[in-house]
Amino acid sequence: MDAFSQILSGVKLNGAVFFSAEFSAPWGFSTPPTKVMAATHAPGAAHLVLYHLVIEGGAFIELTDEQCIELRPGDIVIFPHGDPHHMSSGKDAARPFPNYGISAKIRSRDLSPLHAGGGGEISRFVCGYMTCDPHLSRPILSGLPPVFKVNIRTDRSGHWLENSILHLVEEAASGRIGSEAMLAKLSEALFVDTLRRYVATLPEQQTGWLAGARDPIVGKSLGLLHSRIAHPWTIADLADEVGISRSALVERFTRYLSEPPMTYLSRWRLQLAARSLESTSRGVAEIAADVGYESEASFSRAFKREFGQPPGRYRSDHKSASVQTSAHV
Repeated sequence: MDAFSQILSGVKLNGAVFFSAEFSAPWGFSTPPTKVMAATHAPGAAHLVLYHLVIEGGAFIELTDEQCIELRPGDIVIFPHGDPHHMSSGKDAARPFPNYGISAKIRSRDLSPLHAGGGGEISRFVCGYMTCDPHLSRPILSGLPPVFKVNIRTDRSGHWLENSILHLVEEAASGRIGSEAMLAKLSEALFVDTLRRYVATLPEQQTGWLAGARDPIVGKSLGLLHSRIAHPWTIADLADEVGISRSALVERFTRYLSEPPMTYLSRWRLQLAARSLESTSRGVAEIAADVGYESEASFSRAFKREFGQPPGRYRSDHKSASVQTSAHV
């Protein structure tokens, strides 16, 4: 399995379409940071990735740094880090934007299209989100900009995804059993498909995890490390498996990921350990062994260097924070 698939298989994506609209210009609405949205959309979610898919007409996305992105039919725009933004028909949309009853419609899980706006040109779109574990998805998310768009109407698979989602939105709005569950799975497929399209457009000189995963040598190295996380890897072993000299592997890997393979492996092992400490009650020694440490002591030292506190304290602090968040929600 390639590195990209390895990461995605463990991220545990959970998707949903939560809003469908047919607006006439002028129109516009504001979206808060997804940390705010998570309380009502996905209570308990550690991270939310938001997207808008334009079906008909057009729209403009504005971020708080005044970056502006124009959207056309078939464009999907994704906010990997949950940045607040505005979506509108353009400069003709007066501010502050009205709510149009959007909040109430989302709370009631009503997927029938919301009709609103000023009576001009029509824009149709659906909005959705993806929840994912910030530890497990870190390699992918850290390599993504605050916002990016791709067009999914460039091939048959994209057309199929779009048409299937629209069909299921109609079914869900009519109350047909199972439509929302199928929509969730299609949202996940749409997100993965969009990521693949985005990676394919990266320039040759691009660096970072996603560009590295695309490189045949670095990608194979990442796939091996992620698939055999507890293996007692050495740079010599990895270079032999990939079929390249040790010095060439270190140089190429570092060019893309800004650190050599063994440093990357250590960080990833500790990310996995942190996830286990937060989400399970397994013993520290067992977790240490699972991520490739021969002794609990060496694991604890490495963990403290990475996270600033020993595993036991990290676990208790994060359990307490989780309880407080749940009580607040």
